[in-house]
Amino acid sequence: MCRGQRERRNVVAVRAFDNFLYGYFYGEMAIRMAGKKDGAGIGLSGQWRAKIEQELHPIHLELGKPNDPVCAGNVNTPGALYNGMLHPLTPYAIRGAIWYQGETNAGHGDEYRILFPAMIQAWRKAWGQGDFSFLFVQLANFMAVKREPCDSAWAALREVQRLTLKCPNTGMAVTIDIGDAWDIHPRNKQDVGKRLALWALAKTYGQKDLVYSGPLYKSMKVKRDKIQIEFDHIGGSLVAKGDKLTGFAIAGADKKYVWGQAKIEGDTVIVWSDKVAKPVAVRYAWADNPACNLYNKAGLPACPFRTDE
Repeated sequence: MCRGQRERRNVVAVRAFDNFLYGYFYGEMAIRMAGKKDGAGIGLSGQWRAKIEQELHPIHLELGKPNDPVCAGNVNTPGALYNGMLHPLTPYAIRGAIWYQGETNAGHGDEYRILFPAMIQAWRKAWGQGDFSFLFVQLANFMAVKREPCDSAWAALREVQRLTLKCPNTGMAVTIDIGDAWDIHPRNKQDVGKRLALWALAKTYGQKDLVYSGPLYKSMKVKRDKIQIEFDHIGGSLVAKGDKLTGFAIAGADKKYVWGQAKIEGDTVIVWSDKVAKPVAVRYAWADNPACNLYNKAGLPACPFRTDE
C-alpha cells in the first residue's frame, strides 16, 4: 500500500497470499501504478525485495505431476470446489447444468471413464430432482499439429467424453474446430455457448426440428479395401468444409495408421488408402490438434472418434 505521495523516495509495499504452488507475481513485468495528477502511470517494473511472512504446510496431490505441493484451502484440495461452490446450492431448484473441464484429466482416460459419469450421478442425487439435463463441452483442439497419425491423450479423453453420452439426459458440444493451438483456454466462448444452447433447446425445452448435434460415429463396415462409416445426427446431409475430406486415418491388422483418403457417399463416409490392402479400423480427428473438416449441413462439426477399442 502506498500512503500518499511525497517527493524524493517512496516505498510501495505489497502483501500477497498465494495458496497455489509457490507464490509469485503473475503477468507482464512492466506493471504501472496511477500516481500523477495528469493520470500518467509510474512504472513499477524492476527488482523487488521480498520475504516469506508465513509458509503453509503443503498437501501432496497428483495434479498432472506427481507430488505437486498444494496448500490447505487450495481449489484442488479434495472437496474444496464442491463444498464451497456447489453444495450450498443443492436446496434450490435446478433445470440443468453445463460443464467445461477435462484438460487436467488428459492422460487418465480410464479413470475419467469412471469419475465423470459418477460425478453426474452424484450431482443428481445431491439435488434430488431426478436426471436433470447435464450438458458438457468436449475438449477443443490444442497444441501443435502433428504431421503423421499418432496416439493422443487428448483424443482418448475426448472419446471418454463422447462415451459419457450413454448417461441419460446428457449432451455434448463438440469444439474440435474452435480451439487455439497455444491457449488451453480458447477465447471463443460464443460458439461454445451456442452449441450448448442447441442441446438445451432441443432436449430440455422440447424445441422440435432443431439440429442440435454434429455427426456422431454410429458404425462401420469393411468393404474389400475400404471402410464405410455411418453416423447419427447427419443434420440433413454430411458436408466437407474444403475441397476434400481431411482428418481420417486407416489401419490394417497391424494397427499402424496412415492418412487415408475419404469421400462422402450418401449419408456415409468411405475411407481407404493404397497403403492398406485389408483395412480393419478408422480414426477421425484423433490428435491433440487435428486438421479435420467433416460437418453436417447445419454447420456442426463431426465428433472425433475411432472404430477400434
